[in-house]
Amino acid sequence: MMYFRHIFFKKPPELIEHQISGKRHYKTPSGKLLPSVTTVLNLMSEAGINAWRKKVGEVEADKVMEYATTTGTEMHTIIEEYLDNKLDEVERNPRALKLFHQMEPELKKINNITAQEVPLFSEKLGVAGRVDCIAEFDKVLSVIDFKSSRKKKQKSWIKKYFLQATCYALMFNDLTDKKIDQLVILISADDGTVDVYIEKVSDYVEQLKGVIEDYQLRKEFEGRK
Repeated sequence: MMYFRHIFFKKPPELIEHQISGKRHYKTPSGKLLPSVTTVLNLMSEAGINAWRKKVGEVEADKVMEYATTTGTEMHTIIEEYLDNKLDEVERNPRALKLFHQMEPELKKINNITAQEVPLFSEKLGVAGRVDCIAEFDKVLSVIDFKSSRKKKQKSWIKKYFLQATCYALMFNDLTDKKIDQLVILISADDGTVDVYIEKVSDYVEQLKGVIEDYQLRKEFEGRK
């Protein structure tokens, strides 16, 4: 098995998770409550998700979501152990294991891992979250995100993934003064495809800030009702 090198990074303090109206928030060391990155970005897909749920029915939608969440979580666990040089032979979710093995050739391009499943936040941006991985990918320092899917995803479908990774890059920069210029999204799908999307952080910063601002304005409006 390949050995991955880890570079020391002083981990930020663990953030305390809070649920507010069913949305994930994190309390920072200063006591400020910040919405998670996914909570903010979910505004981009709310209408589409609601339409899909209405089309397939609530029961079927819940089954699909539970199946996807369970498999995605297990795949992340396998990848985390693999990159941490601790992957063992215990029994695994078969679908998650298949998705991991499909992605494995791309995972071998990762090294010099700086952060893995680390909490990040930025009071300047007004968001918080937990990054999958910050490491070199083909020798370029990157935010790397691992996704599972039922089928191949086109680049135009996953703008939210790029914005999420951009947010992690900016939060990491705020906490460490270390700039990250590259985003890497790895998607392993049930149809046997593995997509590798490599993007520039700078291409998504302004749109991310616009989405965060829209979220904050919406919350202010709701608070005035």
